[in-house]
Amino acid sequence: MLILLPPSESKSNRRRGRPADPSTWSFPELAETRARVAGHLRDVSGSPTATADLGVSPGLADEVARNLVLDSAPATPAAEVYTGVLYDALDLASMDPAARRRANAWLVVVSALHGAVRPKDRITAYRLSMDVNLPGLGPVASAWRPVLDDVLAPAAGREVVVDCRSSTYAVAWTPTGEVAERWVQVRVPGASHMAKHTRGLVARHLCVTGQRARTPQRLAEVVGEAFDVALAPPARRGRPWVLDVTAR
Repeated sequence: MLILLPPSESKSNRRRGRPADPSTWSFPELAETRARVAGHLRDVSGSPTATADLGVSPGLADEVARNLVLDSAPATPAAEVYTGVLYDALDLASMDPAARRRANAWLVVVSALHGAVRPKDRITAYRLSMDVNLPGLGPVASAWRPVLDDVLAPAAGREVVVDCRSSTYAVAWTPTGEVAERWVQVRVPGASHMAKHTRGLVARHLCVTGQRARTPQRLAEVVGEAFDVALAPPARRGRPWVLDVTAR
């Protein structure tokens, strides 16, 4: 099973430790694009117009400065780097060993800087959004779109793609062909802040119960054990199934 998560805007680093080693990350096929995006990000982050170029307020200059030490800052598991509402609800730290193993195998964070990482990959905090037009590179999503299918489609195997990404990150990879027939977007009706929380709970439920799903219908059954759900077929070919989920 492949459960896609967005990164969080807020990120944290450990204070001590060795720097990140990109050769140890999941999806090594992305190495060339990772290096290219990181290089442009460092160049932009050292310029006087860095916050404007990255679409953030001047008050976030300290976070932008993290982009200048990507090679030397202490590496931290992605499960700890990404924080906030969704990741609080996911609460990986409280899972038992079996659930954590499933989480490390099933969860993938779609990242503007790294393309795709798993919870155990040791990365560093950074500031970059997928909707940024990065000087020297262009739209960040466009840099990832040609290469993500080669790694994410195989990661899904013969099971469903559970898409908990925000719209900003969904544009970086659109499942195609046979994989698209098993692509399910998790939607939380009438919610914004709570949408992140509920998606985190859905991802947690799947990892904790360990129940696999090869069809959207089976996924709806599994999620429906803990939530009120409604499954709608794709609006047209190549679009996702939509699973509306409401916490009880």
